[in-house]
Amino acid sequence: MATRVTIQTGDFDLADEVETLRKNDKRVGAICTFTGTVRDRNEGLSVSSMELEHYPGMTEKAVEAMIDEACARFDIFGARVIHRVGLLQPLDQVVMVAVISAHRGESFRACEFLMDYLKTQAPFWKKEQTPEGARWVDARVSDDAALAKWGISAPNA
Repeated sequence: MATRVTIQTGDFDLADEVETLRKNDKRVGAICTFTGTVRDRNEGLSVSSMELEHYPGMTEKAVEAMIDEACARFDIFGARVIHRVGLLQPLDQVVMVAVISAHRGESFRACEFLMDYLKTQAPFWKKEQTPEGARWVDARVSDDAALAKWGISAPNA
């Protein structure tokens, strides 16, 4: 089985990752991807950098469990999640979710489901550097509401 979850410091190539995910699978009729990047502003302040931390081993297992859940909920053939950690700058890629299926609807829903989970439940911690100093980024109520639409209660709200 191909690697489904990678936590890494280095950048990733979206095209290479999608090609690997769908390679030689003639059933695939839809590929949905999401790529998140570092923005230069958050909550009204400029952001010069963002640092992400995680628990090695625990983070991968948590994300693997959510891919299993996505496979159970949606008619998909596979998924791939890459999340970067370490010091990142505005414009840097942070996260990639890719999902393959026979039809677009299942891929779209599974991709959104996985991103909603990653934003609220995956064990990552983000610290932004702003003109007012460093600050930790908390999950937003809107992120919790997005997860709730899948029937998952988020303890962050």
